This record gives sequence, structure tokens and C-alpha cells, in this order.
Amino acid sequence: MKKIYTTGWSDYELIDAGGGKKLERWGKIITIRPELQAYFRSEKPFDQWNQMAHWEFIPKGAQSGIWKQLKEDAPKEWSIQYREFKFQLKLTKFKHVGLFPEQRLNWDFIADHLDESSKFLNLFAYTGAASVVAKSTGSESFHIDSVKQLISWARENMEGSQLENIKWVHEDALKFAAREVKRGNHYSGIVMDPPAWGIGAKKEKWKLEDKLDELMANAKKLIGHEGFLILNTYSPKVEMKTVEQLANRYFGKREFEVNELWMKTTTGKELYYGNLLRIY
Repeated sequence: MKKIYTTGWSDYELIDAGGGKKLERWGKIITIRPELQAYFRSEKPFDQWNQMAHWEFIPKGAQSGIWKQLKEDAPKEWSIQYREFKFQLKLTKFKHVGLFPEQRLNWDFIADHLDESSKFLNLFAYTGAASVVAKSTGSESFHIDSVKQLISWARENMEGSQLENIKWVHEDALKFAAREVKRGNHYSGIVMDPPAWGIGAKKEKWKLEDKLDELMANAKKLIGHEGFLILNTYSPKVEMKTVEQLANRYFGKREFEVNELWMKTTTGKELYYGNLLRIY
């Protein structure tokens, strides 16, 4: 088993995990959220978690729920910093707050591998952390997402980080990639962090395990000869060997690595965040 570890920073801390939940600090705000990979016992008892936390997400269905307020002064919106970037956080009905902090190691990779001559593509771009980091290098940054509200949120992050001119595209990521292939466009770097399941701009449904081959085939045609590709798969139905097979099929002559992505809690637990592929 190949493991790579990502880490928190001054404004983000994975404090503890266990019992199907994780305890996290975002700046000064602490949340409790469900986490399927936290199937082990937590280091701290849950009553200590509740004393620390401002909010806990309570699932009310397979994909949604409500936030329970645990402290009177708990805000529903706030911001945190990473390096020179400012990210706006908000409570959502899907347990997320607007940032996937495990992606920190990919943000750093993007910052180190792009410059003002680069062209960058962020597919399934969510609230745009990778788009913002790419733009800060002077790169031409394209942000693709099928949800208008998320594009608006990403714009807030761009403006809060004192940047401008990210190119916003409201479209299904897979369809956009296929059209870019037909247009003959190429990119210096591509990031794909697709959800395990997805709903397109026209409410069409898809499952990652059914679309991953097509995504990789398009990515192969879109990255330049020396371009990089980052792919995260956080789905129990996409195994590491599947990612390795696809990488060999489409990028066998390129240098690449596939690892399990993990993060350690402050209390010493380890939490799994899916498989990470990088094509160099």
C-alpha cells in the first residue's frame, strides 16, 4: 500500500476522528462532521468534542442534513487564510463548508509547476481553491463547474485573494473536456477532483466509476507534452489498481505515481482521503 500524507496549516487543523465523525478547526471555528472513513474509535470522547465545537452536522438523509449550533457565538459564514489566499467558508446542507483541506498538497504542487506562460484547467472546480492558486502564478486559469452557486462562491475566493480574470465556465466538466479535445486545445496542467457521484448542469446523473475511463482519455489529449495531471478519486468503487491501470493505459510513457491520500489528526489518528494520481 502506497501512502502520501497531507497536512494542515495555521488556519486548519484535523483535531480528531473516530466513531464515524471528524473534529476540525477552521480558523477559530470548530466543526464536527460525518466521516465514513473514521470507522475506528476517536482519541477524545465525544462529550469533549461537543464542548470544543461550534457546529455539528446532523445527517437527515443520504446526501443532506442540518447544522446543530453548539455555541451561541457561532457564525454561519467566516473566512480562513492559506498562504496569501483567503477562502470564504459557509455552512451547507451537504455537510461541506467550502474547502477540501486535504488538497493542500495539490495546491502547493500547482503553485510550484505553473507560471505566467501556463494554461491551467480545473475540472469539477467546486469553490475554486486550485483555480485561485493557479491564477496567483500568472497562469491563465479556467474554472469549470456545473453549479452556478459554486462559481459565485469561487469568485468570492478570487476577489478575497486580491486576484482577477479567472475564466468561469458553467458546464458539465466531462462535456467541456470532450469539446476542448475537439477544439484542439491543450493545457499545462489539469486538476480533476470529481465527486463519487455527480449531477450535471442539466441535472444529468453519472457515477465516477462509469466515467473515469472517458475522463482519463480526454485528459491525455488535453495536456501538453510536458503538462501535469492531478486526479483525486474519493469513491469506494474506484480502487487504486483501477487508477493505476488507467494511468498505464493513457500515460504509460510518462512518469506518474498513484498513492493513497491520508492526513494525521492532532491526536495521532490517521484518516483516508481517497486515491491520488499525479502525472508529471
